Amino acid sequence: MSPTILRIKGYRFYFLSNEENRMHVHIICGDGEAKFWLEPIISLATYYKLNSRKLNETQKLIEEHKNGIIKEWKKYFSVS
Repeated sequence: MSPTILRIKGYRFYFLSNEENRMHVHIICGDGEAKFWLEPIISLATYYKLNSRKLNETQKLIEEHKNGIIKEWKKYFSVS
């Protein structure tokens, strides 16, 4: 199961339920996909087919919505 937590500017932000415990978010769009760590700082974990402009744009969107993404992570994974 991979719940969508945000859709913005053609990107879908989501979680995968069967991955590691470290807080992160996945992003997919028509051009490719990426995974960003949320802690201790927002940083790129992996990516596929996204150019540097798209990676920068997605990182900025994560920074703008970080609190909401973390709130959804805690809710989805039942973390206090």
